Amino acid sequence: MFAAVGRFVVRHPIWVIVAWVIAGAAVIGFAPTLTATTDEASFLPSHYESIRAAEVQRKAFPQATTPAAIIVFERQDDAPLTDADTAKVATIGQALGGQRIRNVVAVVPTPPSPNRLIQIVAVQLNPQRSAGDRSQADAVQALRDALPAQLAGSGLKGGITGTAAQALDAQKSGDRANAIIGVATIGLILVLLLIIFRSPIIALLPVVVIGAVSQVATGLIAWANDAFDLKTDSSVSAMLIVVLFGVGTDYILFLMFRYRERLRMGEDSKTAMINGVARAGEAIASAAGAVIIAFLALILSTLGLFRSLGPALAIAVATTLVAGLTLIPAVVSLLGTRVFWPSKAWRHEPTGARFAAIGRSLGRHPALYAAVSGGVLVVLAVFALGFHPNFDLSSGSTATESESNVWGRELLKGLPAGATEPSNVFLRSDTGAPLPVDQLGGYRERLARVPGVGQVAEPALSPDRTVANYVVTLADTPQSAAALRTVDGPLRDTAHGAAPDGTTALVGGITAVFVDIQAAVDRDYAVVFPVAAVLIMVILGLLLRSIVAPWYLMLSVGLGFAATLGATVLIFQIGLGEPGLIFMLPVIMYLFVVALGTDYNILMIARLREEAREGRNPRDAASMAIRHAGPTVAAAGLILAGTFASLMLAGNSTLTQMGFAISCGIAIVAFVMSLFLTPALTALLGHAAWWPGHEDTALAPTPVGRHRRDDGPAL
Repeated sequence: MFAAVGRFVVRHPIWVIVAWVIAGAAVIGFAPTLTATTDEASFLPSHYESIRAAEVQRKAFPQATTPAAIIVFERQDDAPLTDADTAKVATIGQALGGQRIRNVVAVVPTPPSPNRLIQIVAVQLNPQRSAGDRSQADAVQALRDALPAQLAGSGLKGGITGTAAQALDAQKSGDRANAIIGVATIGLILVLLLIIFRSPIIALLPVVVIGAVSQVATGLIAWANDAFDLKTDSSVSAMLIVVLFGVGTDYILFLMFRYRERLRMGEDSKTAMINGVARAGEAIASAAGAVIIAFLALILSTLGLFRSLGPALAIAVATTLVAGLTLIPAVVSLLGTRVFWPSKAWRHEPTGARFAAIGRSLGRHPALYAAVSGGVLVVLAVFALGFHPNFDLSSGSTATESESNVWGRELLKGLPAGATEPSNVFLRSDTGAPLPVDQLGGYRERLARVPGVGQVAEPALSPDRTVANYVVTLADTPQSAAALRTVDGPLRDTAHGAAPDGTTALVGGITAVFVDIQAAVDRDYAVVFPVAAVLIMVILGLLLRSIVAPWYLMLSVGLGFAATLGATVLIFQIGLGEPGLIFMLPVIMYLFVVALGTDYNILMIARLREEAREGRNPRDAASMAIRHAGPTVAAAGLILAGTFASLMLAGNSTLTQMGFAISCGIAIVAFVMSLFLTPALTALLGHAAWWPGHEDTALAPTPVGRHRRDDGPAL
């Protein structure tokens, strides 16, 4: 099959390139814009309590929403506010309201905090009409532009926080992060490929081709989102950059190493490319298939965030796969050996002394290598038991020094930590009759006595008096673990249990959303992980025609996942003292580490099988596999880990944690698992690893001097 693809592409390269240009122009020209959202509630199904509470609020209190923006004021000398200061805050609020800024519904000054250190002005904004609606962001920016003039000469300082301000800062941070990540990723690929091939043409090849392919992939993702009503998280665009360039470069490396190998065996340029696609095609397609299936397993998630993330990344990888097997061979077949210009190293086989020495050592002592590499992974995996999820996507998507984060912290000087985003308890009549007014006060007192609750406002009644809204300010930050425990335990228990007869209580607000997200994620762990693992094992079984090998390959990758999570916990939670890791990190890590880790396992195990088929015993086959495929795995792993590491330059905690975790995981699977653990275990198991297919059986004697095939550079 892959030989046929190679022959068609090499014989008709112009037509292949023209077809890509036409298809790309059509997709880019007609696809909708890919938009993202930071609204965590939009990812939850409607049956969760927080979503049902939001629906009650929408119907009963359509105007009584939490302020989307909060202007925080304090004295420049940090002293308590005087009566003159509070009057000035009220004047500023009236002045801002009088400017009739578009989409600003109301600007309402409130009394100063009990300790008079801060005072806030609540700003109501028109709700967003869609995920790409910028009306609230534009309103916040207009308020920020107008505020300095109002503060001049007042002795006060101030800034704007709240959900709309956080969304604006997240968008700015995301745009800056994408630019930084794009430059860092492309720069890293250029430098590493120049070092490996010593050719500017090969270095530029993935940058130019994948840069164009990425636009096609983005258009296809936008179409898929529109067709299936999927919502994309704001971090997806940054991940798409590194997935497309990182994975795409890996596939190009697999192909170019095989192409160079065939040239060194004396084949002409076109024949070498046909045979390169034929030999590398199965490994590339199997590797991509594992990644795509792992990503598509997220469709089984209950969270819209993951259901949209999976197809988006699967489309990106599928597009890259097709380009790797068609567009890249077409371009290279036109260039011929000029693709290596000005280097002449492609004509000569490198000695590969480092990997040859490692291979000989592992072949002699496979048990030692398996014990040491496996032991390192087990030690790191122990730290994974200390994982704590963090559900704050909004502030985690912005830089620490952003205005919304800075003034969100200032707000805590005078108000409970939950004041920015209070929770709501809705008491609803089951019969449609008015609520018993004489019992509403006692219900409020019960809520106020709940541990972890800072204060409970007097209930607001709906116009028909069938719903009461209790605004509950928590003592802890809304997204903190303590706040989640309060809502998930005593607050919901008390709200449900103390509800008067004939009424139903629903707890809503952003903290309740986080609680429900945690429940949904726990469910997804039990469903998505096993399904993805089984499907990847099926791919491995079909590729290797073995029942035994997929089991220990997947177990080793699973151990790599646990070690990666443990290393991330060790660095961020224990080392840096962060309260937790972003809640979706284990799912993303699982997919990237398992799927991409399987890529390198496939490359190594396929080479090991090839060496065994040439008549070598299991230990010698493992030794030669490391000698020949080790440089490929190292080069591909270094590039892919480096591209994901560029996420750490984004300046926000979400992408920093993702970047470290994924790059660390790829480094572990490439440099520990694929180079040492997998070949060592295969050498120990011997022929049993290939049961029942016995794919390691020698096919035919290989003439002396013809078995040497280089899968990579000598690094």
